[in-house]
Amino acid sequence: MLTVLMYTLGVVLFVLGVAASIGLHEVGHLVPAKKFGVKVTQYFVGFGRTLWSTRRGETEYGVKAIPLGGYVKLVGMLPPGREDEVDEQGRLKVRKSNTGMFTQLISDARAAEYELVEEGDGDRLFYKLPWWKKVIVMAGGPTVNLLLAFLFFGAVFMIHGAPVATTTIDEVSDCVIAVTEETLDQPQRKCTAADPVAPAKAAGLRAGDNVVSFNGTEVTSWDQFSGLIRANDDGAATIVVERDGEQVTTQTNTTVSARPESDENPETIVEVGFLGVVPEQVLERQGPVFVVTTMGDYTWETVKALGQLPVKLYHVGLAALGLEERAADSPMSVVGASRVAGEVASEHTIPLADRFFGLLGLLGAINLFVGMFNFVPLLPLDGGHIAGALYEAVRRAFARLFRRPDPGYFDTAKLLPVAYVMAGVILVMSVVLIYADIFVPVQLG
Repeated sequence: MLTVLMYTLGVVLFVLGVAASIGLHEVGHLVPAKKFGVKVTQYFVGFGRTLWSTRRGETEYGVKAIPLGGYVKLVGMLPPGREDEVDEQGRLKVRKSNTGMFTQLISDARAAEYELVEEGDGDRLFYKLPWWKKVIVMAGGPTVNLLLAFLFFGAVFMIHGAPVATTTIDEVSDCVIAVTEETLDQPQRKCTAADPVAPAKAAGLRAGDNVVSFNGTEVTSWDQFSGLIRANDDGAATIVVERDGEQVTTQTNTTVSARPESDENPETIVEVGFLGVVPEQVLERQGPVFVVTTMGDYTWETVKALGQLPVKLYHVGLAALGLEERAADSPMSVVGASRVAGEVASEHTIPLADRFFGLLGLLGAINLFVGMFNFVPLLPLDGGHIAGALYEAVRRAFARLFRRPDPGYFDTAKLLPVAYVMAGVILVMSVVLIYADIFVPVQLG
């Protein structure tokens, strides 16, 4: 019963954390928009049926039933088309008929936009903002997510600590199993009779041994010890360890095995020396510099993951159809992440503090991904509007430089077909991930 309660608590806390992150993302748009005088009619967390709402001034604030996003309605996102007429109040007066499917969609979207424009709103339309104010408003949301990610990871690293490898052996491998590109993301298989015995096991090394020296070189850190092993290829190895207060000398030969090049470049497989030991790790509280550098690494890894997203989604689809095993590092939906949060919270073998900060780390990862994803320069994402504002600035700058007529505001309505396609892609992606997270979830270990 306690396990079920902890699982439920973990899911609830995670969902509330995600909802709060969504709400703050939208605040990142809302606050600068109101500061710059843009008319804002709605602020909602979630989609679908309205569960609760209240009106403050001209803005309706509320919560909707499906907590998979949120939105802020900024009036005047789309400028009028060249064929349209606008009165002194900024309201659309004439809209010519269109025959093409996309031109009609654009025309309808433009007309719906101007239904919210009332008397006195002519100077409060979003498209009339200077380009730099548009960038601030649209970048505000994902920037809030990045700040939240920094705060969550900062709390984890500075209050709880980050795992640091010691020179003490925590685990000794039974055999040598080479890593390949095909098995890189899969759980390591069990040893078979055909696998050679690991050199560390053959040498009699044990969990709890503290490494003192390797081939006469004093060992001061696990990274140094690992480097000495990898550079030793298949040479002789004399290893001195401290065991039960005494120094014990063991001798063996390291073997050459296929391994990831490094933690920073795990996808490159190289042939290096192999012993077969895993370090004991302890938590050490870190400072701001560690948080900043680690966040930089995480951000770069997130950018690379976004580039690999189409391929990974393809394999998630195959896994959902039962055509292959689901990779441990495959993307997940909020449903999958909620399940992970529940499993972490209910794992009674893990200390309570580790579980709590594990949930904070998961929220940090979600915010980092959402923030970077929203900077992708395609509508309907925030990055699409940012790209439009930057293009407008460049186009006007060139016009001034070459003394040409002002080209005016960039018409983002022309990119609505791209927005519709992207919205469809995001919808399909969400359905595939949610289905896979329910029927073929990622296995934690």
